[in-house]
Amino acid sequence: MKRYKGQFIHWDIVNENMHHGFLEEILGTNASSVYYRKANEIDPKTMPFLNEYFTIEKSQDQKASPWKYLQKIWEIRRQGYKGPLGIGLQGHFSELNLPYLRASIDVLNSAKLPMWITELDVSNKTWPNQAKYLEQILRELHAHEAVQGIIIWGGWWPNQGCWRMCLTDDNFKNLATGDVVDKIMAEWTYAGGFKATTDARGRFQTSLFHGQYEAQITHSKLAKLNSNLKKFEVFPNGRKAQNIVLN
Repeated sequence: MKRYKGQFIHWDIVNENMHHGFLEEILGTNASSVYYRKANEIDPKTMPFLNEYFTIEKSQDQKASPWKYLQKIWEIRRQGYKGPLGIGLQGHFSELNLPYLRASIDVLNSAKLPMWITELDVSNKTWPNQAKYLEQILRELHAHEAVQGIIIWGGWWPNQGCWRMCLTDDNFKNLATGDVVDKIMAEWTYAGGFKATTDARGRFQTSLFHGQYEAQITHSKLAKLNSNLKKFEVFPNGRKAQNIVLN
């Protein structure tokens, strides 16, 4: 950790330790808490995460259900670690159950911890619905204010096919799943941009996805504004309006 200190946005400290208890079996029941504390001491500016599968994907696996996930968080806290902690949800989907997905995130959000989707993919066994399911899942995750980020698990083996979900073929031509990602990224980032005019008081109102933006401010009578580029950020805050002042 010392070698890469400060270079990552997250650390996955004890991976899948609700399905597998190797450290606890060898080192004692408080092993995870000790590891999180030590990791935070080494790299205090990088968020340490738990990371589990089948928490939000389906209800049949109870080893890492939303309730068990919360219990693990409480256990780590009870055993002495009080520092920063994040909820990592792998997101390996082999079926589509959006109500369960939404409800699971609601339950986990009660912990009030940062939450990321860390390994999102949809099984190729869902074909021909793979791309459709991917889009529905992405939109559901992005719509929940508790989800701060989504990482796609898009493993690719040249000339050997794809284990679960590839975005391109061997010639890097988009597959249907890749088209979904490109379409959604363009939509969410306003890749094509858009123009708008303020009212007489210099105000403009619109709806934006949370994220970082750049605004080019121009005025027909003020030539110096033609290069006035402003950066701003929209934070996830439910339905509450957010006022942003650009000078």
